[in-house]
Amino acid sequence: MEVLSNYQRQKLDESNDEDFYSNPKFVYHLDANFRNYLSSIYKKEIKENSKIVDLMSSWDSYLPPSRKYKKVIGHGLNQDELKKNKILNSFWIQNFNSNQKIPLDSNSVDYCLMVAAWQYLQYPETLTREISRILGDCGKIIISFSNRAFWHKAPNIWTSSTEEERLKYVRKVLISNGFKEPKIIKKFTDQGFNFLPFLKNDPFYCLIATKE
Repeated sequence: MEVLSNYQRQKLDESNDEDFYSNPKFVYHLDANFRNYLSSIYKKEIKENSKIVDLMSSWDSYLPPSRKYKKVIGHGLNQDELKKNKILNSFWIQNFNSNQKIPLDSNSVDYCLMVAAWQYLQYPETLTREISRILGDCGKIIISFSNRAFWHKAPNIWTSSTEEERLKYVRKVLISNGFKEPKIIKKFTDQGFNFLPFLKNDPFYCLIATKE
């Protein structure tokens, strides 16, 4: 089911996303606190010897390296970044804002991961249905994000919403397009006093949903 209006799909910079990501960005887009907490969730939620697809991935992965995985497939827009991601067994390049068809067989993966990625999707409904298709029975999607983004590349639905509204928006897309009610995790940790905002950790948001 469609959730967004045409205006909500628009973004400030409508140039080709592939051009923006043509140069590798070997930096962390999320702080260590966020990354470590996400790894702990993966350790709890993901069973060993599972087949995983990491959509809109980058040069590093937050999957616990101590666990065994049957296969980890990556996707993104920059080949150099994905080549550097050592946990990936394979990967492919694709712009989901121009083509949402995922080139994987139906019922072929156990988990789908999206880290700091959803905020760039202009057609999340179609992509969510595709994710539901490729997930096997009881397959899960784990979506995580903070309050960071390349704002000129994020659609209006994201840039004009509060953080709580973003959670509700992602939830609505999921339950309208093939997933059960998601579990929502929120975590906030400050390292210092309020008058030192640069010491604050990135807020952590995560939705975990099982295929309908």
